[in-house]
Amino acid sequence: MAAEDQSASVELKNTQADTAMAGGHAQSESGTRKTAKKAKPPVNTAAKASEKLAKLGLRKDMDFVLHLPMRYEDETEIVSMRDASFRGGSSVQVEGVVTECDIQYRPRRQLVVTIADDSGQVVLRFLNFYGNQTKQMAVGVRVRARGELRHGFFGAEMVHPHYKIVNEGAPLPTALTPVYPSGEGIPQALLRKAISNAMTRVNWRDTLSPARLADLHLQDFESSIRTLHNPPPDVDQHSLIEREHPAWERMKFDELLAQQLSLKRAQLTRRSKGANALPLVGELSNAFLLNLPFSLTRAQEKVLAEIRTDLREAFPMQRLLQGDVGSGKTIVAALAAAQAIDNGYQAALMAPTEILAEQHFRKIAAWLEPLGVKTAWLTGSLKKKEKDAANALITSGEAQLVIGTHALIQDSVQFKKLGLVIVDEQHRFGVSQRLTLANKVEAGKVPHQLMMSATPIPRTLAMTYYADLEVSVIDELPPGRTPIVTRVIDQNRRDEVIARVQAAAGEGKQIYWVCPLIEESETLQLQTATETHAMLAEALPGLKVGLVHGRLKPAEKQATMEAFIRNDSQVLVATTVIEVGVDVPNASLMVIEHAERFGLSQLHQLRGRVGRGAAASICLLLYQSPLGGTAKQRLATMRESNDGFEIARKDLELRGPGEFLGARQSGEAMLRFANLETDQWLVDKARNLADDLLKNDPVTVAAHLERWLGYKEEFLRV
Repeated sequence: MAAEDQSASVELKNTQADTAMAGGHAQSESGTRKTAKKAKPPVNTAAKASEKLAKLGLRKDMDFVLHLPMRYEDETEIVSMRDASFRGGSSVQVEGVVTECDIQYRPRRQLVVTIADDSGQVVLRFLNFYGNQTKQMAVGVRVRARGELRHGFFGAEMVHPHYKIVNEGAPLPTALTPVYPSGEGIPQALLRKAISNAMTRVNWRDTLSPARLADLHLQDFESSIRTLHNPPPDVDQHSLIEREHPAWERMKFDELLAQQLSLKRAQLTRRSKGANALPLVGELSNAFLLNLPFSLTRAQEKVLAEIRTDLREAFPMQRLLQGDVGSGKTIVAALAAAQAIDNGYQAALMAPTEILAEQHFRKIAAWLEPLGVKTAWLTGSLKKKEKDAANALITSGEAQLVIGTHALIQDSVQFKKLGLVIVDEQHRFGVSQRLTLANKVEAGKVPHQLMMSATPIPRTLAMTYYADLEVSVIDELPPGRTPIVTRVIDQNRRDEVIARVQAAAGEGKQIYWVCPLIEESETLQLQTATETHAMLAEALPGLKVGLVHGRLKPAEKQATMEAFIRNDSQVLVATTVIEVGVDVPNASLMVIEHAERFGLSQLHQLRGRVGRGAAASICLLLYQSPLGGTAKQRLATMRESNDGFEIARKDLELRGPGEFLGARQSGEAMLRFANLETDQWLVDKARNLADDLLKNDPVTVAAHLERWLGYKEEFLRV
């Protein structure tokens, strides 16, 4: 490993020297003038380059080899000036001799270079340029330029083309030219040379045997890599550019296999740790179920059985409970907590916001406290005296159920006998935050963990990014829930919407009015919660209008919410603090201001605050026209569907997997090449092979993970 790192460093020095030579004349002239004043210390350009490359994740030779092109440029053909003029709007490569090179000042300072061949001429226009470019492209110099050709006022021109100074008859590339993901101060020439030299040093041994490759219908690793970095002249360019070529399929499969192996190995590692088995479903659990004023749905009973089975084991449960808005995840979590308490252990529930944590506390405490369960409430906004009292209950073990926010993971909070951790809206917490709570337990033991999400996760995403978790799905709503009717309305019809609010309140119903910002923003110019509150209070004089947002003090927030729950206020103007957890069955109308600014999943979460009672419910999405294409698709999806899983699938399609993952990856992308929409068949194959390798071939597992993840595997071991 050290040898590889050293050779990569040496090569960088050589590459940097070559790069410096290209601009040597301008640099030396400038340097000569300045030495008369004061000599500057030499700059370690190789070290700087190494530092910049390291930021791209390029440290070892294999990192460079797996730094694959994001696109390709076709520099294999020179088009005559005359023929190029017929290809307006497309990218072409031309070559000619400079006939004019001037700095012009109308309408702004720019460098204008005219090159010509025997058939015509093309203007190269540079709006941003360096002074030495005028010398570089002096009259008589031969230039090869590539870019999008368009017809300007003075004829055919290219704006900021890629160009190089060449000699007459200079050979053309025989293959497509790769263009790599880069960063500031990292030229493509540096990347290409570093990658080329790394390829001479790496170990090309395939991590998959010929028999496995044949069975999977995949080509070998080395030929795939060489094809992608140096495509042969006869390559199918369309399949290469669209990442459908067999070489890309091999890379996608290897990447997916590495991800599956790492996540599943992390799961096995966690399972090797001890946990306190919680086998007893006792008096509390049974009394809880008997006292419920409703029956569990079949889906709730199914996932509860899965959780109870996990809790009986002596290794830690790692289960993700997901379900649509209003599907009844909270009752299942409370029953899991009851099982932990039945076995003499404490249970902790952590939520990302105080409003959500408080909703859980109100609901679950109302269920369990009459049955003799001692609960504790802990958030950052509590006064010191209240915090100390809560901590004393937790440390002594007197508090059997603890509900709160991030305050639960503070060093000062020590549990006596923590058996179960429940994390709601788990994607809003960083990995380290979840683990900190999980580690508050006796040495050598890990608590069981139940993570909940009201953002349904498409199957493809769950199979890849959550391969280390068991997943339970509540896929039906409790009976009596009426579908929510969604309407999309232009903001110019605001008066009609206000009249609708007045009518709904006159019928005894309550209304949410959601705004995206608290204060005026010069950049977004959105209607703010404070302004909307003032406007509605004036427009609806007979109604009480409340206001809740994230900057209110907790006591003010609580008082406002309680007034709305009691129906003392009929309209609640709110920011997205009410996105999850708020449950007011009498609220049956929601207005969402500037709905085009919200993501699909967030719109669905907000809409889920209504439709929680028997009354017909309506969600009005106000938008500011004109709408962009993506915004139109989002609003159309909301109008057409109430199915959270279908909405999540569409959200994944529109925005990619990042929205669903929170801080799981600590900022690192787990998939660079595979596309979850189009490469599902590869996901299935990778999962199956990962299971087989983990059981039967640990040597291959280690080799494949070292090649693809190396040091980056650490962030997956959670």
